[in-house]
Amino acid sequence: MQLLTLSGIWQMKKTNDSEWINGNVPGSVFNDLLQAGQMEDPFFRDNEYDALELSKSDFEYTREFSVEKDLLDHDVVLLRCEGLDTLCDLSINGTLVLKADNMHRTYEIDVKDVLVPGINVIHVLIQSATLYALEKEKEQHLSSCADAVPGISHIRKAHSMFGWDWGPQIPDAGIWRDITIHGYDNGRIDDVYVTQTHSENKVHLDIKVDLQHWSEAELHLRAVLESPDGQVYEQVSAVNLSQTSLALAITDPQIWWPNNFGSQPLYTLKVELSSGAKVIDDKTLTIGLRTLTVKQVKDTWGESFEFEVNGKSIFAMGANYIPEDNVFGRINYEKTEKLIKSCVEANYNCIRVWGGGYYADDYFYDLCDQYGLIVWQDHMYACGNYDFTDEFKDSITLETIDNMKRIRHHASLGLWSGNNELEYAWAYWGWGERYGEKLKQDYLKQFEEYLPELSKSLDPNTFYWRSSPSSTGNFDDPNNENIGDMHYWDVWHGRKPITEFRTLFPRFMSEFGLQSFPSLKTVESFTLPEDRNIFSYVMESHQKNGTGNEKILYYISEYFKYPKDFDNLLYVSQLIQAEGMRNGIEHWRRNRGRCMGAIYWQLNDIWPVASWSSLDYFGRWKAGHYAAKRFFAPVLASACEEGTTVSLHVTNETLNETTGHLSWRLLNTRSELIQSGELAVSVDALSTQEIASLDFGSVLDTKQKLRESYLEFDYIVDGQSVSGGTVLFVKSKHFNYLDPQISTSVTETEDQFIVEVKSESLAKFVELSLSDTDSLWSDNIFDLSASAAKTVTVLKDSLSEQLTLEAFKEQLTVRSLFDTFE
Repeated sequence: MQLLTLSGIWQMKKTNDSEWINGNVPGSVFNDLLQAGQMEDPFFRDNEYDALELSKSDFEYTREFSVEKDLLDHDVVLLRCEGLDTLCDLSINGTLVLKADNMHRTYEIDVKDVLVPGINVIHVLIQSATLYALEKEKEQHLSSCADAVPGISHIRKAHSMFGWDWGPQIPDAGIWRDITIHGYDNGRIDDVYVTQTHSENKVHLDIKVDLQHWSEAELHLRAVLESPDGQVYEQVSAVNLSQTSLALAITDPQIWWPNNFGSQPLYTLKVELSSGAKVIDDKTLTIGLRTLTVKQVKDTWGESFEFEVNGKSIFAMGANYIPEDNVFGRINYEKTEKLIKSCVEANYNCIRVWGGGYYADDYFYDLCDQYGLIVWQDHMYACGNYDFTDEFKDSITLETIDNMKRIRHHASLGLWSGNNELEYAWAYWGWGERYGEKLKQDYLKQFEEYLPELSKSLDPNTFYWRSSPSSTGNFDDPNNENIGDMHYWDVWHGRKPITEFRTLFPRFMSEFGLQSFPSLKTVESFTLPEDRNIFSYVMESHQKNGTGNEKILYYISEYFKYPKDFDNLLYVSQLIQAEGMRNGIEHWRRNRGRCMGAIYWQLNDIWPVASWSSLDYFGRWKAGHYAAKRFFAPVLASACEEGTTVSLHVTNETLNETTGHLSWRLLNTRSELIQSGELAVSVDALSTQEIASLDFGSVLDTKQKLRESYLEFDYIVDGQSVSGGTVLFVKSKHFNYLDPQISTSVTETEDQFIVEVKSESLAKFVELSLSDTDSLWSDNIFDLSASAAKTVTVLKDSLSEQLTLEAFKEQLTVRSLFDTFE
C-alpha cells in the first residue's frame, strides 16, 4: 500500500472573495479566518452573531499536489476523506468526484482515472449548512433544540454547532480530518473485528478480517499480538474469499480495568495482508483484554442497569462530554488529553459521549483506553425528530458503519446508545400531536428496529441501548426510575430543592445537574469591564438557557446569603452547583446496588459560558470538579442529615475490603468540641454500609445552637484521612459564621508548592487561587475547622507559567464563604 497525504497548507477563501489565504487541513473555516485576521474572535462579547451570518457564506479550499507515476501503477487508487463538513463538492483536475452531505461519514472514492503524473489540483467547495437547514425547514418542520438554528434535523452535521442551551450558534465548517490518497495492489484489509473469550488464566482472540481483492493472486494474512511487556503471539492463514478468521490464545493475560479498579494494560494487534513475500496492506489496533457489558437482571426494585467489567458490577461515575470548541480547527490532542486527565484526577471511571455533537476523534478513545474511562457512546441524534426516508436511511447506514467499525475495538467502549432524549420527547413533550403518526412511526423504525439490527451486525460484543433515557422502549414510561436509565431535571428546570435528589432511586442516572458561572478569569476573556454584571447584554449572550441567570440567583438565594460583588457571585454560583451534585451523587452511592451509575451534566464547555459544566472552556476546574474528586472517591464517607439526626455511611467502590475508623465530632462555630465518637469500620468490596445513626436533638435543643453547631466526620485508614465532610443543621445562609481569619504558609520542593492553611473558626468552602496563573490544586473549595491545619499541594508542571516561590506567594489568594457577603 502506498500513501500520499494531502493534509497541510491549502489555499482557502469565501467563494465571492478574490483573495486567497492559507488554510489548514485538517482544520476549519473559522480557524483559518481567525489565523488570517479576517474574522473577529466569535467568543468575545457578542461577536457570535456576526459569526452566524458568516456561516451563511460558501467557502472553497484548493491545493496542488504532485503524484508520482508509480502511485498510478497500482491496481486501485482511493481518495480517503475522513472528515468533510458537510455539504462539499470535491473535484480533482476539474472533474467532480464526490458530493458529500454527511459530516459523520468517511468517504472513499476511486480517483485513479482522474489523477495524472506530476501536478494535480484538488478543490473542495463547502456550501452553507446554515442556509441549507433554514431552507429545508421551510419545506418541512422538524423539531430540534429550541436554542438552535431551525432545521438542523435535516442535516447530518453536529447539531450543537448550530446552538444549544449552553452553546452559541456558530456552525463552523471545513476539511476537519485527514484527507489522503492510497494505492493498493491485489487487495486490501477492509476491516478487523476482534472477539474475546475469557477463561481461567487465558484469553482467546477470534480475529475476523474482511478483505477486498481485485486479482487471483494468492494472499496470506498474519496476525501479530504484542503484550505490554513485549511478549509476541502470531498466526498466519491463507485468505479464503473475502473474509478470513485468525485465532490467538494469550496465557497469563494482563487484564484491563476502569480507573481505580486496576491497571490499563494495552496490547498491540497488527494484521498484515501479504502477496508472496510482500506486505500489501496492514492494520494496527490497540486492544485491552477485558469483558465489559451492561447487566440487566430483574430484582426487588425492578430491573438492574449496571456496567459489568470482568465479572464485577461497578458503580459508574463521570459526566457527559460535549464538543470542546465551536471552532473545530482548535480541537486537538493536547486539549483533549488535559480534559481526560482532569476526569481521572476527579476519580471518574466513565464518560458519556453525548449524541448532539460528533463521533469523537480516534485519540479521544485512545486516551480513554489509556486512562481507564468507560465510554457510553451515543449515536449522533439529539432532541429532534428525523424523517426516515430511503435517502436518509442510506446516509445514516454508511455513517453508522464508518463509526462503529472505527471505534468498536477500544477497551474503553462500554455501550452504544441510539440517541439522546428522543423517546422521552415523543412520550412526554407532546410530539405525537405536533408532528403526527408518520414521524412517530419513523422513530420506532429508525431507533427500535433498524439501528439496533445494524449495530448488532457490526458490533455484537457491545451492549446496545435504544435511547437515553429509556426503560422498556416503545414510549413506555422511558424515564421510569425502576428500569433502565434516567434523566432528571426537576432540580434546575423545575426549581426543586437540591435535596430532592435524595428522593430518587434510579437504576442509573445518566443526566442531572445545576448551572454555574465560570471564574472571573474566564469571564474576563470575553467581556469588557462594563459587561461584568450578570444581566448585561454580553453576560446574557453567554447564558443560553433562557432563564438561567435567574435560576442561578434563585438557588443561591435558597442556600446562601446574597453575594457582595460580581466576583463573589460567580464563586457562590459554583458552590451551589457543587452542593447540588454532591447531594445527588452521595445519595445514589449510599444506595449502591439499587442505583449503579451517576453521570452528571456536563463535563466541559464548547465556549466560555454560564453552564452545567464542572470544567470551563479553558479547562479550569470549577468548585464542582473539586467536589467530584471527593464524591467520586473510590472509598467515600458521606452523611445524610434530617433535622438533628445524621446517618454516616462508608461506600467502597474498590475490589478490596476497606477497614479503618470513622471519627465524628460535634463542634461549635469556633471548632470547640461538644461531643465526639469513633467507630470501627469494615466494608466489603463493591458495597456500601451505614456505620452510625446519630441524634443530636438533646444537645442542639435551641435555634441558636442549631445555627452555631456543625458535625465533622472523617474516615481514617492506616492513620490517613481517606474521606470526610461536614454537616450543618440549618441552611448555610442561616449559620452564624465567624471570620475564620484564614492564614497560609508556602514552601516548595523541586516539583511542587506546598500550602498549609489554618483558620480560627469554621471556614466553609475555602478557595485557594493564583491571581494571574492557572493552577491545579490537590484539594480546593474545602471546609476547614480551627482545630487542624490543611496541607494542599500544587505540582509545578500544572501551572500555566513558571513561578518562583516569591511569585507564588504574591499571587496566592484565599477566601471562604464568609468573605462573599457583607
